[in-house]
Amino acid sequence: MNADLLAVLEFWEREKGINRETLLGAVQESLLAAAKKAVGPARDLRVVIDPKSGDIKAFAKQIVSEKVISKHDQISVFDARRLKADAQVGDEVELEVTPAGFGRIASQYAKQALMQHIRRAEKQLIFNEFKDRVGDIVSGVVRRFERSDVTIDLGKYEALLPNRERVPTEEYQIGERIRCYVKAVDNGPHGPEIILSRADPQFVLKLFSVEVSEIHDGTIEVKAIAREPGFRTKIAVYTRDEKVDPVGACVGLRGQRVKNIVRELNNEKVDIIRWSSNIRDFVTNALAPAKLKSFEVDEGRRRIRIVVGSDQLSQAIGKRGQNARLTSRLTGWQVDIEAEEAPVSVQDDKFQAQFTEAVRSLAAIPGITPEQADALVHHGLVSLEALLQVEPSDLAEIAQIGASAEAVLEAARQELARRTLKVGETSTV
Repeated sequence: MNADLLAVLEFWEREKGINRETLLGAVQESLLAAAKKAVGPARDLRVVIDPKSGDIKAFAKQIVSEKVISKHDQISVFDARRLKADAQVGDEVELEVTPAGFGRIASQYAKQALMQHIRRAEKQLIFNEFKDRVGDIVSGVVRRFERSDVTIDLGKYEALLPNRERVPTEEYQIGERIRCYVKAVDNGPHGPEIILSRADPQFVLKLFSVEVSEIHDGTIEVKAIAREPGFRTKIAVYTRDEKVDPVGACVGLRGQRVKNIVRELNNEKVDIIRWSSNIRDFVTNALAPAKLKSFEVDEGRRRIRIVVGSDQLSQAIGKRGQNARLTSRLTGWQVDIEAEEAPVSVQDDKFQAQFTEAVRSLAAIPGITPEQADALVHHGLVSLEALLQVEPSDLAEIAQIGASAEAVLEAARQELARRTLKVGETSTV
């Protein structure tokens, strides 16, 4: 049985990297509890394991006495001098108190209690190894799912990718190898837990640090980063070296550097922006290629109002407002984007031209007078097709039409027939 115990210790030492002394200490602790049950009351009881043979022995201390009253605490002078020749009354003598068959019983007890101690030692080992690795990128294999959380096998240890740290557009398969960012190592009530993330903006920042040597060596500084995981990331870069283009360095030759990062992020869009201490320039860079017309900067409230052309509004705001949101997070300013309003006179002229053309088009139909055409357009019926969708009773409610509703509709139907016939003749020719 002792050989079996040694085999268990060797297995844990080899598989989990826990040193033999730590394992023996854990076993001795459990064996001491077993010895107290087997030996009974004893003074300063201790258990020793021979690391080579695996033999288990129990020792206790007793006081040398002229007359033994308690056999658990006292030993006679005669028996004491058999162990220690110069023993005197009042001295303490340590003697072996290993019960018969204790080795077998203790080994069984130790193996049952060993797992609990091993888990504790293993958790401490995890904490010691990973407490300084927060901020690193690690690679692991997807092992299992617990609700929406993912357990990642890192080799010797397992880590957790919580649902809140997952990218919503990503799906993982058991056995798939993925890279993650070590976000935290929590030493909680149940022991250390390695928390991983793929959604944290720092994951993207670390990927840039790995891929772009100029960021790693400090030539280029990342001033800010904003991310909506799975959709888009904006990263602002800056350098004091006038010879270095920070944006170009991050993009890489033929875009290779940023392509590698985008591939790791499963085609998430990445915008690399030149940082500037001037908020106007910084916001302009962040919203590019949208063209901005004017700024209103509120320094006190850290708010900036931007006016763009109506044709640039959707590009500046982005899909579901994403571009504007990320720009606000990136700059730390509230960014409000509005479309430029056309001058009132221009709007009126444009509307009037459209109105006049609609009236002219309807009045050109035989059987519809200019007055009737004007009334129809005023009621929103600006084309032949729109007129033919109206019921006679609804048309009759228009004051200028009244009883002429059927006649007007018949004129519209005949006009449609003429146009259809004309199109058919042209096609034949």
